Amino acid sequence: LLAQIFLLTVLIPIAVFYLLRMLKLLRTDIMVNDVKQRKLPLAIQAMYFYFISFYTLKPIPDSDLKFFFIGALASTILALFAAILRQKISLHMIGVGGMASFIIGLSVKTSSPNLLLICALILLTGIVASSRLAMKAHTPSELFWGTVVGVYCQVQLFVYWL
Repeated sequence: LLAQIFLLTVLIPIAVFYLLRMLKLLRTDIMVNDVKQRKLPLAIQAMYFYFISFYTLKPIPDSDLKFFFIGALASTILALFAAILRQKISLHMIGVGGMASFIIGLSVKTSSPNLLLICALILLTGIVASSRLAMKAHTPSELFWGTVVGVYCQVQLFVYWL
């Protein structure tokens, strides 16, 4: 499950990023600090997550992974709206906050809490936030709102999923 999530949420988006750079549709470094430059990648990501959620995983009823991607889709749409409003929120924090929330939900659903993994993900969330601050890539407010969006979108699905 984690390998599939890694492929679909890390490797393919990185490939799309470099494709956009090669086509000169994106003129920035990997950090995409300019809020205006975030719109196209986020719109592509939203379409990608929509396709995964409602076409690729549709034949699998009540798939845990389907709920993860629906939450990721909602998070991406909120991040896109923030970019349209010229507000920057941390996409890294959306990702780690959403992943931590999903794993906590999965542990509740399967009644087999993997406390070591949950603690590692919570620690990873703090490490990512600290690194983004140290790199001066985000303000504390941008990190906070990124975490809130990532966690909120996953937790809202617990009602349907768990």
